[in-house]
Amino acid sequence: MYILGISAYYHDSAACIIKNGEILAAAQEERFSRMKHDHRFPSHAINFCLQYAGIKSTDLDLVAFYDKPFLKFERLLETYLSFAPVGIKSFIKAMPLWIKEKLWMKDLIKNELGYEGKIIFPEHHESHAASAFFPSPFNEAAILTMDGVGEWTTSSYGVGKGNSIELIADIKFPHSLGLLYSAFTYYTGFKVNSGEYKVMGLAPYGEPKYKKLIYDHLIDVKDDGSFRMNMEYFNYCAGLTMTNNKFHKLFGGPPRIPETNLTQKDMDLARSLQEVTEEIVMKMGNHVYKETGLKNLVLAGGVALNCVANGKLLKEGPFENIWIQPAAGDAGGALGAALIGWYNYFGNPRTADEKSDSQFGSYLGPEFDDDKIQTFIRSKNLIAVKLEENELIKTVSEMIEHEKVIGWFDGRMEFGPRALGARSIIGDARSAKMQSLMNIKIKFREGFRPFAPSVNFEKVGDYFEIEKESPYMLLVADVKKERRIAMTGDEEKLWGIDKLNVVRSDLPAITHVDYSARLQTVHKETNPRYHKLIEQFEKNTGCAVIINTSFNVRGEPIVCTPEDAYKCFMRTNIDYLVLGNFLLSKDDQKPLEQDVDWKKEFALD
Repeated sequence: MYILGISAYYHDSAACIIKNGEILAAAQEERFSRMKHDHRFPSHAINFCLQYAGIKSTDLDLVAFYDKPFLKFERLLETYLSFAPVGIKSFIKAMPLWIKEKLWMKDLIKNELGYEGKIIFPEHHESHAASAFFPSPFNEAAILTMDGVGEWTTSSYGVGKGNSIELIADIKFPHSLGLLYSAFTYYTGFKVNSGEYKVMGLAPYGEPKYKKLIYDHLIDVKDDGSFRMNMEYFNYCAGLTMTNNKFHKLFGGPPRIPETNLTQKDMDLARSLQEVTEEIVMKMGNHVYKETGLKNLVLAGGVALNCVANGKLLKEGPFENIWIQPAAGDAGGALGAALIGWYNYFGNPRTADEKSDSQFGSYLGPEFDDDKIQTFIRSKNLIAVKLEENELIKTVSEMIEHEKVIGWFDGRMEFGPRALGARSIIGDARSAKMQSLMNIKIKFREGFRPFAPSVNFEKVGDYFEIEKESPYMLLVADVKKERRIAMTGDEEKLWGIDKLNVVRSDLPAITHVDYSARLQTVHKETNPRYHKLIEQFEKNTGCAVIINTSFNVRGEPIVCTPEDAYKCFMRTNIDYLVLGNFLLSKDDQKPLEQDVDWKKEFALD
């Protein structure tokens, strides 16, 4: 039995296919279209899923779409009417697409797929909840979902047991933790639904100077984590911006113009917002634990990508175990919808072993064997050397040791926003210059942006204050105290971005200014070659940690194909490229012929 899940038309469109309950394939549309956060109908992702499964659309037993378009339309109409005539510009901009496409989703799906079978439409947060619980290792768990908005719901909690999920309570639009975070993302000059993680990364450079203002004027939070926002300060209900003049007056001026210099104010705003977010998530978690009494918690929704809040909830919260959907945003809704079809619509039983999830490390995208890679290499007349695996591992490990930067393209592409050792740029975490080098000369992005460490799971406790798995890079943990380097008196006096170049541990490239790191634990069972590489690096250097950042430049989706990887390699200062078993040196390659101005090709995030 085959079920296709689809998410589309908000951001991060995606498709997923499951066979008899097993997740076969899943991917975001952006990886194929090369348009970051592509919201359009995921035709390419659907084609990939069907091809991977070896079937045609007529072989599908069910199609599941991740939300209810008519309920979402109802919310938009009610909101516009409530704020009329203020929202007329936003209304005029939104309505044509709804009238033409979004309201007729069933017909659109049937026409796009050539499919005449059953289509189901779970609610948005039900899809999030399903994506969090059903692939998790747990037979029973509390569920917490948090995002911008679905149809009406912005946060919900419930319980998953066996093959069923039940949502117990929710918070409704316009009161939204995700939209509060997006409002500050907009105000600090970053792109909404794209730059929120930058705000999180900027927060440690600031002080929580504006936290009281946020609590006094913007949001009223109760002990159970429920909240109401003062909509007098926000514009997202009816306007084309997130904040209004009253918000700007409260915080002392207009929004930062994108791409202008960051100020201490921006850092302090980020820190204040991040602390408010963490406190709300902690209150929500405590309430959900009190109401359910369950030791396990699963998370999904865009706010669940806030790995700092996740790490705090795991470390200081009441739950013994937390599992977070790696594609926690809207892309994961495609997976959740498909699993609702399998477990709820068809009523199939579910078993979990309490140890391993069923998402296979989230390596669910396209893969390219050596024959396909060699065909690409020959088609472009590239100079490459094919190496046996052990030789490749030893060679690349030595290159990392000598501070070379490697484009690592191997196996199936990751599903979700994080590169997890299949489409990664890797380097030496011990190098004090590596963060600046990789940010500015390879990623072409802001120098403050932190890099993540990949560490083999067996060794995680040697480097970080955590003993739990973090396979999807969705938890932040502190670097071990014995690995930290105390700041000098002069360094203690530094403010903001001046803190960036202070060496804080024996792993300076991945240690953030507050001694934390957003870590990925690497597991032999899900990515044996990447695990083997880190193992070899440890044999060479005594260090079981390397840098892992996504294989792309700023504004570009993570690379999908060998050609995507080669273009990124040639457009940047990456030293070597690994494509499967093939190794390419930058020095051996000719410049790209007739290359476009790629910095204009990708919209800045």
